[in-house]
Amino acid sequence: MAHTAAALREHCLALFQAGITAADPQAAVGQCLAFDGDRLQIRLAPTSDQCRSGEWQKLHLIAFGKAACAMANAARQAIPAHKLAGPGIAVTTYENAKAVEGFEVLAAGHPLPDQNGLHAAQKIAERIQTVSADELVLVLISGGGSALVPYPVDGISLADKIAATQLLLACGADINQVNCVRKHLSRLKGGGLARLAAPADLHALILSDVLGDDLSSIASGPTVADATSFADAIAVFNGKRVWGKVPAAVKDYLEQGAAGLKPETAKPGDPLLKPCSHTLVGSNTISVSAVVLTAQKLGHQTRIYSEHLCGEAREAAEQWVIDANGMLGKGLSRATAMIAGGETTVTLTGTGTGGRNQEMALAFALAAERHGLPCLWTFLS
Repeated sequence: MAHTAAALREHCLALFQAGITAADPQAAVGQCLAFDGDRLQIRLAPTSDQCRSGEWQKLHLIAFGKAACAMANAARQAIPAHKLAGPGIAVTTYENAKAVEGFEVLAAGHPLPDQNGLHAAQKIAERIQTVSADELVLVLISGGGSALVPYPVDGISLADKIAATQLLLACGADINQVNCVRKHLSRLKGGGLARLAAPADLHALILSDVLGDDLSSIASGPTVADATSFADAIAVFNGKRVWGKVPAAVKDYLEQGAAGLKPETAKPGDPLLKPCSHTLVGSNTISVSAVVLTAQKLGHQTRIYSEHLCGEAREAAEQWVIDANGMLGKGLSRATAMIAGGETTVTLTGTGTGGRNQEMALAFALAAERHGLPCLWTFLS
């Protein structure tokens, strides 16, 4: 069946919505929490019957990330009020902040951290250090959490950390590289939050925005071990050839750390991480699968172009056009949806502020014209 441009646009929007719905943070959290009498059961995977359970005296709820309010709302609905040790804390972006019953909601800066985020991170640290060994800290983590709760180590100001983050974002560093540096400048990241909560039990419900679902990279891994080192953080700046632009205090701290003069992030086997566990409640892979299913229902044959799309947005877009042309050269029996999940980067060269999705869409359109993409097409990023 031939499709019109208008129909293809509607299909693109439907596919996008299917991917979003599959990662709905409220539903993802809700399906993993249940009470049996006075016993909380936490699924270790959304579709698994394996659970972590316990009759903890009190529960402390901490949420941070772009989806913090939705995840907090789901947890609050699942947990009886008498089991909560006071109001929870939820930290999210200014545009996503909204009231959640039983929570103090704090709005902070993203992708660059700000003073409100520092204040929120300090409140979280103060709260979890009061938790008793017979209580549980339930941490709800989603994308953006790394920037939203900045808590620099001694000797590093928030301004220094912002400058270092901004430098990395502007030079095209990927999320793993940015997070490697963030962990080594933070009290909470790289397992720091889990260390503060010890000896209390801690469980994290994590909504992944990182390719491959490396838990140590999602929000810079505040509740899990970190395999990177101070030397790795220095190598990120050197690899991007911007070490000379790094704030002096940051350079000094990283160099002292590499020399063994500053404490490393939590490493695998750290006894303070023993009471910690996690559930991955949503991911890129889950969303890509939902998009494929929806495309097939709309009558398209499907091809997963990439589940790990990365690199410079404009280069990735042009390569996609080239590959699409190659596929067209072999002939199509019917309308086809090429589907990808991932996270591209943008290196700033002018006075703009970036925007990987806008750049990728524009780059695809320009490349389609340049390479003569010979069909009716619609592209959504």
